[in-house]
Amino acid sequence: MKNILIIGAGAMGAAFSIPLIDNGHSVVLAEPHNFKLIKKINSKKKFHPSLNINLPKKINVKKFSSEILNYKWDLIVIAVSSIGIDLIGKNLSKIKKKLPILVLTKGLKYDCGNLISMSSLLRKYNKSLNISVLKGPCLAKELARKVKSFTVVANKNIDTAKKIAKLISTNYYQIEFSRDVNGVEFLSAIKNIYSMIIGAGQSHNTSSALFRKSIDEMKYLTNYFKGKKETVYGLAGLGDLYVSAMGGRNSKMGEYLGKGYTFTKAKKGFMKNDTVEGADLAIEIAPFIFKNFDKKKIPLMISLLDAVVKNKKLKINY
Repeated sequence: MKNILIIGAGAMGAAFSIPLIDNGHSVVLAEPHNFKLIKKINSKKKFHPSLNINLPKKINVKKFSSEILNYKWDLIVIAVSSIGIDLIGKNLSKIKKKLPILVLTKGLKYDCGNLISMSSLLRKYNKSLNISVLKGPCLAKELARKVKSFTVVANKNIDTAKKIAKLISTNYYQIEFSRDVNGVEFLSAIKNIYSMIIGAGQSHNTSSALFRKSIDEMKYLTNYFKGKKETVYGLAGLGDLYVSAMGGRNSKMGEYLGKGYTFTKAKKGFMKNDTVEGADLAIEIAPFIFKNFDKKKIPLMISLLDAVVKNKKLKINY
């Protein structure tokens, strides 16, 4: 039995606790922001409202505090949103032990003129952190119900990735490995933007062509950010893109954009209370993309950024 801390009690953090509990580990689920969620979970037989299931009784759900990091953990899992990653980084800056850390959070941040990943952002606060990343086509609700799911753990030291996989893998949660941390992180973020583009297709014929052309652009961008092109065809690239494009908030927003709505009208009229990760990412990375890339190389990406950031009607050029 290992002691594992999951920071972030949202859908994915909570779902991730289930294979850990099934493997006999002691799990603490610590939430740094949504204290109402903690109350709901602890007052209703561990019922999680986003997952619509009861979490395992053995899981300990509590408020996150910096003191909790001083306990003896065998693994710390980061499952907060990209907005909350800075708070976690500040707290991890005080950690001197080389604890294994696994980052589930997806996203990119425009920082001092560059785009950096979530693991790179954490290392800005503490260079000695031993960070692995977990990405791939794994919907939280399906994992929580033990639907067979596949994902990839990346670390430049493949032995470290395999040790973590041994802790978390089950017969329904299968793990692959990669040394391509850059490629895995970058692809897991930008697939949200390309799933919006595919959703805009309005027909299976058009969407399938957009899917193929999205892969071309993802290869180009991954190479630019020093990831491996072959990673595009793995779980963090093509696999994750497929899941996101087949349904969900990103493809739904893309559908409205494809019908001729501007982003502002679609958001206010149809998705007012929904978080659209692809749109949030588009706003974050647009300054870097517009400044550093030839529009002819990534026309799909540029079309989507124009639609979201400049509120233009989506015109897909390919």
